[in-house]
Amino acid sequence: MKKLLLVLSITLFLFSCLQKREQISDTPNLSKEEKIDSTNIKTLFNTVLTEGQSYEWLRDLTQNIGGRLSGSPEAEKAVIWGEKLMNTVGLDSVWLQPVMVPHWVRGEKEVANYLVNGEKKKVPICALGFSVATSKEGVTAAVLEVKSLEEAKALGEKMRGKIVFFNRPFDNTLINTFAAYGGCVDQRVQGAAVCGRYGAKGVIVRSMTNGIDDYPHTGTMSYGDLPKELHIPTAAISSRAATILSADLKKNPNLQFYFKQHCETLPDAPSFNVVGQITGSETPENIMVVGGHLDSWDLADGAHDDGTGIVQSLEVAALFKKNNIRPKNTLRVVFFMNEENGTRGAKKYAELATLNKENHIGGLESDAGGHTPRGFSIDANLANTALLQSWKKLLAPYGLHDIEKGGSGADISPLKGDAVTLVGYRPDSQRYFDYHHTSIDTFDKVNKRELALGSASMASILYLMDKYLYNNTPVKP
Repeated sequence: MKKLLLVLSITLFLFSCLQKREQISDTPNLSKEEKIDSTNIKTLFNTVLTEGQSYEWLRDLTQNIGGRLSGSPEAEKAVIWGEKLMNTVGLDSVWLQPVMVPHWVRGEKEVANYLVNGEKKKVPICALGFSVATSKEGVTAAVLEVKSLEEAKALGEKMRGKIVFFNRPFDNTLINTFAAYGGCVDQRVQGAAVCGRYGAKGVIVRSMTNGIDDYPHTGTMSYGDLPKELHIPTAAISSRAATILSADLKKNPNLQFYFKQHCETLPDAPSFNVVGQITGSETPENIMVVGGHLDSWDLADGAHDDGTGIVQSLEVAALFKKNNIRPKNTLRVVFFMNEENGTRGAKKYAELATLNKENHIGGLESDAGGHTPRGFSIDANLANTALLQSWKKLLAPYGLHDIEKGGSGADISPLKGDAVTLVGYRPDSQRYFDYHHTSIDTFDKVNKRELALGSASMASILYLMDKYLYNNTPVKP
C-alpha cells in the first residue's frame, strides 16, 4: 500500500511539474510588463470560454432574422437588432449611420437542365448578384467551355448565341483557400462583361469552392461599362454539376443547356451602418475600429459570412467591459452594411470619417468565418508591422502563430493610410468555402468554442494595439 501511495505521489508531482513547464514554455523570456499582458490575455480567454455571449447572439441573428441581403426587409430588421444589442452590452454611445445601398432581388428559384442521351439532367444553379433575368421562357443554347477570361476573349464572335461556361476550379495545392478563391473569382465577376460584348446568350460559372458538392455558390458580378442592351443572364452552378457538365460536353459537344432566373435590380434603398463605441480614457480622439458586415447573401442565414464577424466584434467590447479594461483610445464597433454587393457602408463610413476629421489609428476586421483562430494579417507600415509581429510570443499559446503582412478586409480598407494599422482576423480557412455564399451557411455550421476563441483572439490583439502601438501618436516608419 505504501509503495502504491509513493508511486501515486511521484506521478502527481511529475504531472504538476509538466503542467508548470508547459505554462512557462508557452510564454518564454517575458519582461515584467509582458507578464502583466500575458495574464490579461489569459483572463480574456478565460472569460469568453466561461461567460461568452457571441454564440447566442449569433443564434438570435441567424434563426430569427436569417439572410440579410442589402435593401431587404431582413437587412432592416438586422439594423434594429444590432442597435438594440449594442445598447444592451452597454457601450458608451450607439448610433445609426445612414447609407443608400443597392437593392437586387433573386425572385423565384432558378432552374437549369440539359439533355444527354434522352436523359434530362437537373443542374443546381443560382443567379449571381446584379445579374439580369432570363426571358420568361428561359435561355437555351449550346455551350462553350472555357477556363479563363483570356480564353473567352480569344473566342470572340464564336460566343454569339452561345452559353459560355467558365470552369476554372480552385488550385487545391494552395493551403490558403482564400488565395485559391482569389485565383478564380475573376471569372465570376467579369465573365458576363467579356461575353456579353460578343453576343453570348448567357454565362454559367463553376461555383467558387475547393470542394465537390451540389450547392451552387452565389456572389456578385459586374457588367462593367457594357451597355444595358448587352447585359446577359449570369449564374453559378455547383462544383459537382460543373464537373459532370464538362465530362458530358466532351462526349456531346452540341448539347443544349437551359436555365431560367427571375432576378432584378430595384432602385437603391435606405439602410444604415450600426456604430457603437467605448470612449477612450486618455486619447479619445484616436479611434480603433473593430467590425464585420451585417448584410449577407440571401440563400441562407449568413452565419459564417459574416454573422460570426459581427458577434465577435461586439464581444471584443463586451470582454473589455467585463474585465474593466478601459482603452486609452476610443474603441469603435461597426456593423457595416452592404459588403457583399457594393461596400457602400464601408465607403460611407470612411467618407464621414474624413468629413468629420476623425483620427483613425487602427482597425480590425473579422470576415473570414468563425473557425479555429490561426492569426492575423497586417496592412501597416514597416515599423508597426514589426511591432505586431513581436507579440507572437504572447499570442502563440492560443494558436495564433500566423501574424504576417497582408490584407485587412473590404470594410476597413478605405481607412488605409501610412499611420493607420489595419488588421484582418484569420481563422483556419479549410472549411470556409464549403459554406461561403451557399444555402448551407447556417448556424449549425458554427462551433461555439471556435467562435469564442476568435472573439478572445481579436480582443487580445486590440488590447495590445491600444496599449503599445501608438503611445498617443501614430508610429512612423
